Amino acid sequence: MAVSQEAQVHPSAVIEDGAEIAAGCIVGPFCVVGSNVVLRSGVELKSHVVVTGNTEIGEDTVVFSFSVIGEIPQDLKFKGEASALVIGKRNRIREHVTMNTGTEGGGGMTKIGDDGLFMAGCHIAHDAIIGDRVIVVNCSAVAGHCVIEDDVIIGGLSGIHQWVRIGRGAIIGAVSMVTNDVIPYGLVQGPRGQLDGLNLVGLKRRGVARSDITALRAAFQMMAQGEGAFQERAKRMGEEFDSEYVDEIVKFITGDTDRSFLTPG
Repeated sequence: MAVSQEAQVHPSAVIEDGAEIAAGCIVGPFCVVGSNVVLRSGVELKSHVVVTGNTEIGEDTVVFSFSVIGEIPQDLKFKGEASALVIGKRNRIREHVTMNTGTEGGGGMTKIGDDGLFMAGCHIAHDAIIGDRVIVVNCSAVAGHCVIEDDVIIGGLSGIHQWVRIGRGAIIGAVSMVTNDVIPYGLVQGPRGQLDGLNLVGLKRRGVARSDITALRAAFQMMAQGEGAFQERAKRMGEEFDSEYVDEIVKFITGDTDRSFLTPG
């Protein structure tokens, strides 16, 4: 056990031999920190937090009460192989959140970026890759092997199916079930989520130029109403619009995927 003298550990907390707790960490009452856990500087665990498995939590991340971080995957194919969970810096992980380690079949690692907000009761499954500044709202679930790119918002009570990719800056409305890939900056909503438009509010908040927003809107219309197959329309978009944001969507659509795409309704 390597606990910095500058860390604050409540007497009721259980710290297993082998755990590494850096300076500036706060471990609250009745927490359990496993033997293969690394807490970087400034991490705070509120009361009754369990951190187990081969788990690393990055600097200044706060984990709130009754969260369980680093438990084994909820996957019947998991046979106890070595796997990990790596969480980045400055995340806020609220009450009752669960995040699982990876599996051998999925690359062996679940990875969370920086500056995320994971609201109460949400779940991040095995082998998911979560980008920076992602918000997952209360009681939503991200299934195994998903890729959630930077600046995505997933509304409350939503479910993201296994292997789905959600592109940068997309927004998923509350109570949506997403079973297919979502283009960058897309807006998805509905019990069986449909691509209903672009995340214009998010684009404006990030200061995206009006010319790029205009190009995105025109490109979306081409996706929705143009001739030919969806992939063909996407390639034509890249030829007709001079915008890095449109190019990002084209690269996303033409990249490798294990799921089909949500297309404009």
